[in-house]
Amino acid sequence: MQLENLIRSIPNYPKEGIIFKDITKLLQSAEGLDAAIKKFVEFAKGLGVTKVVGIESRGFIFGGAIAQALNAGFVPVRKPGKLPSKKISESYELEYGTDTIEIHIDAIEPGDKVLMHDDLLATGGTMEAACKMVEKLGGEIVQISFLIELDFLNGREKLTEYDIKTLINYSGEE
Repeated sequence: MQLENLIRSIPNYPKEGIIFKDITKLLQSAEGLDAAIKKFVEFAKGLGVTKVVGIESRGFIFGGAIAQALNAGFVPVRKPGKLPSKKISESYELEYGTDTIEIHIDAIEPGDKVLMHDDLLATGGTMEAACKMVEKLGGEIVQISFLIELDFLNGREKLTEYDIKTLINYSGEE
């Protein structure tokens, strides 16, 4: 299945000059969604994953399914004010501004083998911030997975110490 055919590009969203990669058609396709999840699970088999960390919000969609298939727990990383218990936070820069994310302090235990997941790798700031939090809590990041990588934004450069898996790569602003 060609997952690329289920991704549409929306120019000038969320602001001028950005080409947004819309995954809703992939999510609406039972076959496409199943193919993507199976591929993510295949990448992570044999790594001993105990927790899958999904980044708000589209990282939740795949992350929960990956966690279930790997018999691992799922940990949400959320925007400020969304988590009800004690948490730590990390701020970062995006391709179009700055933001902060949070994780519960008891979500990761020392020695957890963690698979990090998000739908898109752009500048790498969001994932870099999430990795810092997981490592502060004692987790060992065994892999990072993304549905889409925008190669031309060089986000991978912020994550060079990790094993990164991506299903769809865009080399230009197409």
